[in-house]
Amino acid sequence: MNDIGLIGLGVMGRNLALNIEDKGYSVSVYNRRAIRTQEFMETEGKNRNISGFYDLEAFVNSLSRPRKIILMIKPGKPVDDMIESLLAYLDKGDLIMDGGNTYFPETARRIEELKGKDILYLGIGVSGGELGALEGPSIMPGGRKEAYELVEDLLLKIAAKTEDGPCCSYMGRGAAGHFIKMLHNGIEYGMMQSIAEAYDIMRKALKLSANEISKVFEEWNDGELNSYLIEISYKILTLEDEKTKRPL
Repeated sequence: MNDIGLIGLGVMGRNLALNIEDKGYSVSVYNRRAIRTQEFMETEGKNRNISGFYDLEAFVNSLSRPRKIILMIKPGKPVDDMIESLLAYLDKGDLIMDGGNTYFPETARRIEELKGKDILYLGIGVSGGELGALEGPSIMPGGRKEAYELVEDLLLKIAAKTEDGPCCSYMGRGAAGHFIKMLHNGIEYGMMQSIAEAYDIMRKALKLSANEISKVFEEWNDGELNSYLIEISYKILTLEDEKTKRPL
């Protein structure tokens, strides 16, 4: 029996499955389109402790109890449809986790609906993109504490690490995880817009070159504005096209 199941083999799902397996867990994977499961098992998933399934019932039955299943699929109706399909095979006390960018009221609704069926549910914010999913994302789980405790060790192991420890912390009951992820995205997109506007002013109004703008961003990154987004911005601005030797 495998430790955990993952549904949805897009880039994020594939990389998260590899991350989980790399931390010592056995993984069952399933995708609605069977060709993706086949391709994954013939490439990245080959010769690993990962089992591919083409039948949902067989996938569920491959998991140790209480079953723990991560959904890495598009938010909205696809999540509701998959939950409905899973309910035919799950038992009381099993856990479903949604790792997508779901709007938090939908997560709150699902938690309450599944509570009546004795199925546990976590809404989990996952940040870091495809590379983060593979090497360690920031993880924001929310839902009933007993649900979180079932997968706490796993989430802490697969999360990114800093000198302060794993980038994973229980956000609270209800849809707290997806609510925090929404705030995180809002802050991130606001910062990206600010960087874009600063670049536009320096380029068009101040007539600075790409290298000059890069140096400004680098100076900002050495001070209070230090961040991943500022860092990659100044580094990108130093890159040149191989043929034209002009800034990308």
